[in-house]
Amino acid sequence: MAQSPPECVGSSKTSLVDFDVLQEYIIPRKAFCNRYMTVRDPEGKYVVLGFPVLIPHKKYVRNEFIFNFGLVVDASVGLDPYERVVRRLAVTFAEMEKQNEYLSAQEDADGLVALMQNLNDAGAEESIAGSRRPIEALLEIVKSDLNNYGECMIPVDEANTVNMKLFPSHRNPPAVEAWHVPVAKMKLSEIVDPTWDLTMQKVIAHIDGVSDVRRIAFEADVALDLAKAALRHLLYYDTILLLDMFFFSSCYAPQPDGMRDFVANVDGIIDECISYVCNGNSDTRISKFQMIKLMTSFTYGRSVTEWLFVQAHAGYDVLNGLDVRRLVQFGTIKGQVQKSQNPEPLQKYMDGCHHFDQIITEQNMSSKEIMAKLRTLNRKPPTNDLSILYY
Repeated sequence: MAQSPPECVGSSKTSLVDFDVLQEYIIPRKAFCNRYMTVRDPEGKYVVLGFPVLIPHKKYVRNEFIFNFGLVVDASVGLDPYERVVRRLAVTFAEMEKQNEYLSAQEDADGLVALMQNLNDAGAEESIAGSRRPIEALLEIVKSDLNNYGECMIPVDEANTVNMKLFPSHRNPPAVEAWHVPVAKMKLSEIVDPTWDLTMQKVIAHIDGVSDVRRIAFEADVALDLAKAALRHLLYYDTILLLDMFFFSSCYAPQPDGMRDFVANVDGIIDECISYVCNGNSDTRISKFQMIKLMTSFTYGRSVTEWLFVQAHAGYDVLNGLDVRRLVQFGTIKGQVQKSQNPEPLQKYMDGCHHFDQIITEQNMSSKEIMAKLRTLNRKPPTNDLSILYY
């Protein structure tokens, strides 16, 4: 058994994985061959990834040849990027074994000598030792290159090269809606390439952190569905994030964990916020205390317009010192506030226990306005589920 580092898999106490315990999975039965396998050690610290390959042929001693290239990976990391590596090793060396008995010849010394003799008889210019790389050396290079560079390109012999690369595994991005506002997490203009998709180039040029997807599609002169698809690609690679549209009529609720970090100024978040939201119209720089006071004054049920009136009543002209939209955007991105959807005010009265006098008094609406609102609500799905009882 060839491995790198030595005794990584074995029976000694220093081995990462006990071979005696997992041997029936590392060298499995026929039913488990030619398929991707993962097996965890009894202690749950490591996972062995493998793809055992069975090649039937009468030229072998047992009329078949079984081999398995495995990776030992920490159980706490994601396994998806390594699956391609294991599959590539299995497929590549299965073909090499079928072509010139690359693995079986190195396993059997007699076979190696016979292969060298055959090559010499055929007029080969180089010896087997010089034309093909030993398995042990190959494993060491694969391990070293993948750990250090995340990729490898290893010449195995004169005709074959092992090319592998580790790609990060991302979750499928959420759906992009027309009302979402994409915000770039990096300078996309610096990484865009002329060879990129034309739709992608047009969409990127209009991402400004303010425009919604529908407006971006209109200004970029592309179909809305194509703009959504392009933004999903950017979202998949974590280059943008999506926010809701900003309105002064919207309400933003504080988030306890985010507010706690903001008040404690974790990682200098207050200074970062001040630099992000100040518009330069004011001669005096806003203090940290004032910024904490502004951020913590967002509350449930209070719109941004009402929040501005509260600050003005307290003697501070917010619009003169900072960009309110950027303040809300910063708080949303960093987790200090979250947009709260305004529920229909009449919804709570639709339980059959309230009359018009109460609704008129509490909502300051006329009976005509209430009826018009109820008709509007009754047209929304599910329909015809709203009735007015007269008694």
